[in-house]
Amino acid sequence: MDRHDILILKALQGDSAIAIADLAARIGLSTSACHRRIKQLEAAGMIAGYRAQLDPQALGLKMQVFVEITLTSQSHEAMDRFEAAVASFDEILECHLMSGSADYLLRVAARDLEQFDAIHRTCLARLPGVSAMRSGFAIRTIKPWRGYPL
Repeated sequence: MDRHDILILKALQGDSAIAIADLAARIGLSTSACHRRIKQLEAAGMIAGYRAQLDPQALGLKMQVFVEITLTSQSHEAMDRFEAAVASFDEILECHLMSGSADYLLRVAARDLEQFDAIHRTCLARLPGVSAMRSGFAIRTIKPWRGYPL
């Protein structure tokens, strides 16, 4: 990966809808060279896909909740059952296997406390093998995730 590849990745992280001609001009490459490099970055797996970045506030999702999960067992089977259940709930936006006091960290978004209560009852409470669950509510986002440093 050279300087041009890094510039391409930075630009696409900021705006994946940028026209290839505009991107090429911005980083000092021909359109065909820029396109070729993008295809190589995709083939190498560095670009995993393209998505629209949605604004949770505009969607009415005013609450971001982080849920720490501790399992009753850390056996391979227990973790597999838990992870399969998490994957089946669209309400769970992210799930991370953690080191430290909690086994997993989940992120959930909700319109309000009432909706979070419903998510808790219909989704989180149904997760298998949970011995403890602790929820923390984000008061305000100071720095939203905007991409990886390159």
